[in-house]
Amino acid sequence: MDCPLNYTMNLIGTKWKPLILFHLLDENLRSGILQKKILGISNKMFTQTVRELEKDGLIFRKVYPVVPPKVEYGLTHRGKSLETILRSMDEWGLNDSDVN
Repeated sequence: MDCPLNYTMNLIGTKWKPLILFHLLDENLRSGILQKKILGISNKMFTQTVRELEKDGLIFRKVYPVVPPKVEYGLTHRGKSLETILRSMDEWGLNDSDVN
């Protein structure tokens, strides 16, 4: 097996994936609300990133049969297992930003 850190980074190591996962830790979110929480992400990049996360089994996508379409994202059990890592990264960023 490759280095375990390499495996993890291949799953969540892009600029946007950890942010999307982090914002889904506390609740499922509608697509538009989730995208607004990720400052600077384009529509194209948002769509590409959530598709990759869904393909990797870290998030699920629920489509409600209404007009206009309502799409909601949430963490799978596998995605929830990243909570400690994501919260630690958030805490580290908070503490380090206080230093600088």
